[in-house]
Amino acid sequence: MTERIIPASQQAMYDNFHFAPGIKTGDLLVMSGQVGMDDSGKCPEDLAEQFRLAFQNIEAILVEAGGDLSNIVEMTSYHIGMREHLRDFIAVKDELISEPYPAWTAIGCTELAMPGAVVEIRAQAVIS
Repeated sequence: MTERIIPASQQAMYDNFHFAPGIKTGDLLVMSGQVGMDDSGKCPEDLAEQFRLAFQNIEAILVEAGGDLSNIVEMTSYHIGMREHLRDFIAVKDELISEPYPAWTAIGCTELAMPGAVVEIRAQAVIS
């Protein structure tokens, strides 16, 4: 059985852009990429804050599905300016995700859909 996971905070994204923040099939939760937007819908210039907000958006999907950040088994992050901010990204990631760490791939790119975004994170989790 497949279930769409849409936290209230992401309903507008679902309605406006026609994609589910998360899809749960069995124990597997596959999440769409998340950027770090604040309450105004903008990406803060403070990169650490932007990274935290992206992880908070992932966490909202996980909580809606009955899990938390510890359920992540794989994540991929897409970075604009990866070499300049990867250490800061890792520091924020390590504040929020602890051992056992998920599989992770970091990819440098030239553009993301959201203006001002420097990172987009997609993840998969297992939630029993």
